[in-house]
Amino acid sequence: MKLTKRLFLTTTVLAAVTAGALLSATIGQAATPGPARSDAPAALKVPAPLKVPDGNRLTDVLSAAGVQTYTCADGAWKLLEPAATLWAEGDRSHRPLALHSRGPVWVSTVDGSAVNAAAVASSPRPGTIPELLLQSTATRGTGVFADVSYIQRLDTHGGVAPTTVCTGGDQTSVRYSATYAFYKPAG
Repeated sequence: MKLTKRLFLTTTVLAAVTAGALLSATIGQAATPGPARSDAPAALKVPAPLKVPDGNRLTDVLSAAGVQTYTCADGAWKLLEPAATLWAEGDRSHRPLALHSRGPVWVSTVDGSAVNAAAVASSPRPGTIPELLLQSTATRGTGVFADVSYIQRLDTHGGVAPTTVCTGGDQTSVRYSATYAFYKPAG
């Protein structure tokens, strides 16, 4: 039953992304990443521990919504995986530009490029999942995520693991939203 629920959630997210991509292409507004925003660092509220090292430049800021899926391990809820859709910040139609999933990995729905990353710093926020600084561990493709060096997960809402007791292989998904800022080496 748990596998069926997880498969349903994954299928639902992928179906929504596919439908959005097809709709945007059909109406002649194919999803394209936003321009590099050299003015954006001032607009982002970034806690000191999550500052990206000098020598990197902001290339994109994407809004995200999805779920944090937790599984029961040793009587406690543990993060299993995120599943989210990302779109250009300010895009009211939420045309999907990327998917975020276990790894963590972000995959462009526009050009297939991808970036894997690992958390290197965390900044807790009350009542929500922490904000993070992640460093790229691998990239693939030549598109929007090629050569990404750092990612910030900012302005998080929701996604917190339940505080209730769990048993066996229980799983639950908790809705969350965040802003993801992507950086590449300057130069």
